[in-house]
Amino acid sequence: MTLGETDTTGRQRRHLSDLAIAQATQGEWEAAVATNRELLELGADTDAYNRLGKALAELGRHAESLEVYEQALARDATNRIAERNVERLRVIVAGQAAAVGGDGKPEKATAAHFIEEMGKTGHARMINLLPVKQLAPLSPGDAVELHLDGKVLLARVGEVEIGQVEPRIGSRLAKLMNGGNRYEAAITTVDRDEVRIIIHEVFTHPSNFGKVSFPASATARAADVRPYIKGTALRYDDEEESEELEEESEEVEELDTTLPEFSAEPDLEEELLEEP
Repeated sequence: MTLGETDTTGRQRRHLSDLAIAQATQGEWEAAVATNRELLELGADTDAYNRLGKALAELGRHAESLEVYEQALARDATNRIAERNVERLRVIVAGQAAAVGGDGKPEKATAAHFIEEMGKTGHARMINLLPVKQLAPLSPGDAVELHLDGKVLLARVGEVEIGQVEPRIGSRLAKLMNGGNRYEAAITTVDRDEVRIIIHEVFTHPSNFGKVSFPASATARAADVRPYIKGTALRYDDEEESEELEEESEEVEELDTTLPEFSAEPDLEEELLEEP
């Protein structure tokens, strides 16, 4: 291959890679399958294998997705994304996992779920989870519905209750939810028997004016907010988790700054904007 041909192939690879990522970001999974297959015709590419496996899984073509991830793992034994998904998909393909939701495909969260907003966005670990086999169909980006059972904050994906939000976060939010606040959530990490979620405050009730859902000490971890970025597939906990966030008080903290007096007719917190 001449130098000119090498440059042309390189440009074509970059173009196809960018296109595949854009298609996945927009949820155009059929197109993403075709683009990643075209990219693989130019030669083995770890990221393309991972993206192709993800796209096939999103389309419910789990057997094909498993085959692609197994090929990726055979070519690169250090491919942690492929390794994790091979394990997960083998359970699904074998029919050992219960379907999540009516059609077996959980609803996906919008991009707005992953936008960080100081004091209104936080991360939490799920505890008291379902058995590992029943968690297999879950993936990052799945929408999560939060609901209260007394003082305990529970989470559902589709019609299935998957577990409890860890108390250090859940107890704080439970008080605010009882006061009228509303929250939306999405899965950020699925790692065998571990699930993490991102939670976003979407409505602040007047009675909770000045109360912070997620104090500044609970800063968000950027590594958990990468549902699909250049050079990677949708994240399946492909990096080691960082150190645990420092323990927080279960009490709802007040803002340190002086807040304006609450008027009789406040402008309530708007709902999350729809995706363009």
